[in-house]
Amino acid sequence: MSQEKKTTANSVENEEMCPAQKLLKLLSGKLKPEIFSLATRSTLRFNSILREIKGANKQSLSIALKELEEEDLLKKVVIRQKPLHIEYYLTEKGNALIPIFKQLEGIL
Repeated sequence: MSQEKKTTANSVENEEMCPAQKLLKLLSGKLKPEIFSLATRSTLRFNSILREIKGANKQSLSIALKELEEEDLLKKVVIRQKPLHIEYYLTEKGNALIPIFKQLEGIL
């Protein structure tokens, strides 16, 4: 399936999904809920996330961060000071989800 067909299929699927399903899908996965939770508390750096989340490895963390960034929940910022590093911040959309996320945490 071409990238265009995948994108079209995904957008149709997302339009038909209820908002609660979209939210759960956005934050589903092995590391995404934990990353999001850490991001609600402070700016994130790759190696600090690796240390914080037990069982995380570089590949799975990279994928989860990229997906959260693609969904506009995290913003990746390259800091061009020595040493060069990357920080991740919650976006406006990510910040808007904090109250909902906290409610979900409280229920479970």
